[in-house]
Amino acid sequence: MPVPVLPRLGLGCAPLGNLYRAVTEEEAEATVAAAFETGAAGPVYLDTAPHYGLGRSEERLGRALAGRDRSTYVLSTKVGRRLRDLRPGEAPDGQGFTDSPARAREWDYTADGIRATLEGSLERLGVDAVDIVYLHDPEDHLPEIYETGFAALADLRDQGVVKAIGFGMNYSDILARLVADLDVDVVLCAGRWTLLERTALDDLLPACERRGTKVVVGGVYNSGLLADPRPGAHYNYVEAPPEILARAQHIAAVCAEFDVPLRAAALRYPFAHPSVVSAVVGAANAAEVRDNAELFSYDIPDALWHALVARGLLDKDAPLPLRAPAEGA
Repeated sequence: MPVPVLPRLGLGCAPLGNLYRAVTEEEAEATVAAAFETGAAGPVYLDTAPHYGLGRSEERLGRALAGRDRSTYVLSTKVGRRLRDLRPGEAPDGQGFTDSPARAREWDYTADGIRATLEGSLERLGVDAVDIVYLHDPEDHLPEIYETGFAALADLRDQGVVKAIGFGMNYSDILARLVADLDVDVVLCAGRWTLLERTALDDLLPACERRGTKVVVGGVYNSGLLADPRPGAHYNYVEAPPEILARAQHIAAVCAEFDVPLRAAALRYPFAHPSVVSAVVGAANAAEVRDNAELFSYDIPDALWHALVARGLLDKDAPLPLRAPAEGA
């Protein structure tokens, strides 16, 4: 099946699982509602996973979607971490998510495990099917991926249980290998194709362009540094090194010269490559959803991108998200 048409801006639903801080039920519902209110013509894209809050993100998303026309949204989730109830005496491991249910994660890329994990997601989401399923963070489980995991997911695609399949992870080199070796419809690559990092341009994006594989980007702010480049800001989940912080601050200064918010430039930049079809951005409340939508529609002059190249803040061989020429020009 072809990859569903995705809007260019999607909602990442990890915050609905209480990522780093608790989100109320009311905030979660309002966040999803705002995604529908601010979406352009066409379906809304929502991405979640069992890993996010040990199922809480999927449960909250399911409640927020109850009663909505299924044709109005595209839904993706992930397999690879199977959830189970805690055993007696076993302590929960939130892994960055607070106030999580009494469940545990277990890596499971077997055929039975993948099917059971997806069935659990469908139950929590309250839907009969999802559109896209990603094999989640498989970098340490590649033998299982090649032996059982991908084939099991491909079978579900062949049976029409899911429309499109792929991988979601932070490592562009491994994603490039998987795209080259397997019949991958779409990948979700986090943090490797941003204003600060071009790793995916050297491995993943060429592979996707050759194979016709679609790319969804996540982590466009590199864990927050490109949202607010202040001392102590996070870059790829840890405190930003001084040289990376300085570069982000220089990029922000150039953006300010053109009256463009840094976050608007960070959101737009990944679309410089033709394989990128969507960006998923997390939000913990309705105001953040509306802010992301406003930033994404920001009018960015081509001169900004050329200035970043001229000052050595973007490589000369990197593509730029230039405006389309006017008709007849």
